[in-house]
Amino acid sequence: MGWMNPIYAKLRAAVASGLYRSDSERRVLELNLERARALPSGTGRYVIVNPPAARLYMYEDGQVVDSMRVVAGRPDPIAQTPMMNAFIRYVALNPYWNSPADITAKRLAPTILKEGRAYFRNRGYELLSDWGPNARVIDPMSVDWHAVAAGRVQARLRQKPGPANSMGKMKFMFPNPQGIWLHDTPEREKIEDAARLQSNGCVRLEDAKRLARWLFNGRPPSPQGAKPEQKVNLPQAVPLYITYLTAVPSGTSIVYFDDFYGKDRTETRRFAGLF
Repeated sequence: MGWMNPIYAKLRAAVASGLYRSDSERRVLELNLERARALPSGTGRYVIVNPPAARLYMYEDGQVVDSMRVVAGRPDPIAQTPMMNAFIRYVALNPYWNSPADITAKRLAPTILKEGRAYFRNRGYELLSDWGPNARVIDPMSVDWHAVAAGRVQARLRQKPGPANSMGKMKFMFPNPQGIWLHDTPEREKIEDAARLQSNGCVRLEDAKRLARWLFNGRPPSPQGAKPEQKVNLPQAVPLYITYLTAVPSGTSIVYFDDFYGKDRTETRRFAGLF
């Protein structure tokens, strides 16, 4: 088993030794065994994020050298943190937060209708002319916010860097079409919650500085002034694996997590339909 991830090896041993209490528990082990096949072998440095456990793990040569709590996507199908493999390539310091159109319509626009122009001044938001790379900052009251709230018009809002910014002080970039990032957060109370599936898909970190220190080999970057979106490349790209493990080895036993996203149930039904 030396060429497989240690999680895979321990799950396989659990299946082989009958370390389960029922057929359904065995099926959960088998489903997680398949997911663990995609994880890397025991060499090099990499990061694993497991939303069911709401944790991030830093690996070196097959061993967990550090871990931290995270807030991952809500069980709502449009907010779930997707499974993916990518490379963390750089960190953005003093980041903007670009509000997705659905969040702008559902959560921000109704408050803008109540507070008016003061909303932008007090909370650090800007309205941009479009979604392109050359978008301009425009008058925030130049759009019909009633139409935005109703979903008839899309508006691009971004939040400027600062203490209230939803990205915190830094975000870790692994370019992907879903627009998912690892990032700092000012909402420390959510990190303390036992139920930490509360985000819109991105992964909020318990200690972004600690992850930066590890990614940059003990020398995390600091922002140079207040300029937004300061890009600093990692010394070497670090693989990231966002997985979905509801059964995880812990010592000589297996710890089970709730199937928050329903993936176990869906795959079990699909498997049963084959017979």
